Amino acid sequence: MTYKLGTYLIYLAVSGLLTVWVARTLHKNGQVFLDEALGNEELARSVNHLLVVGFYLLNLGYVTVALKISEPLLDPSTAMEALAWKVGLVLLVLGAVHFFNLFVLSRFRRRRMLERMAPPIEPQRYVQPLPPVPQR
Repeated sequence: MTYKLGTYLIYLAVSGLLTVWVARTLHKNGQVFLDEALGNEELARSVNHLLVVGFYLLNLGYVTVALKISEPLLDPSTAMEALAWKVGLVLLVLGAVHFFNLFVLSRFRRRRMLERMAPPIEPQRYVQPLPPVPQR
């Protein structure tokens, strides 16, 4: 087995496991946030499932597209450097997708919280300004 083939196999295994782990973690821990943001538990469960599917598609698609290593891998050191570069990019993509999802969902949550707030109360009366204090 060549260094390149071994690097490909390790890259696919590590990237796949990272993607599955992050997706499961987000699915499990994001449910409470989605319940609050969307205000409907059934809708939140459905959106959570759809987000996980989209997360898998996007990240595994990126892992597949970014698979090719163009430089020759002549020794274990260059193979490890290429592997670290590839896995690092996968981690950055996973983080970027996660923060984008949080941004969008926090906007939903904010809008929902504003809708639930009571309207401002009109003032009952106005306070008269105090007369100026005479100086001594």
